[in-house]
Amino acid sequence: MLRLRHDQWLQMVGHSLDCLPEEACGLLGGRADGSVEVFRPCANVDRSARTYAIDGLDLLRFERELETGGEGLEILGVMHSHTHTDAYPSPTDVERAAHLGPWHFLIVSLRHPEPVARSYRILGGQVDEEPIILAPI
Repeated sequence: MLRLRHDQWLQMVGHSLDCLPEEACGLLGGRADGSVEVFRPCANVDRSARTYAIDGLDLLRFERELETGGEGLEILGVMHSHTHTDAYPSPTDVERAAHLGPWHFLIVSLRHPEPVARSYRILGGQVDEEPIILAPI
């Protein structure tokens, strides 16, 4: 289960719209129970409407920031957008997830007039959807 605040959801949608026509991406920092405390927008180094990649230095900086913050936060996962398809992991998403570990993979679809978010756990090529709990600000 992934827990987000409404303001974080709005940040993700805004970042996704700002990055059009390319896919947006960002990192989720939080607690082991799936509570997101920090959303960090990142540049898509693929610069593509079909794939995304987060710069390794951005990942390392965010990881260090969370470790030194003293609040017990860790990287929980990644968010990215799908510009023209549903919020479901593509074969490329599944392949790349194998290198990232047991993260939460939140996808924001911009296919329809209203953005749609879904979250997944992807382990060993197995895609399992998980609930997203959206809390007030």
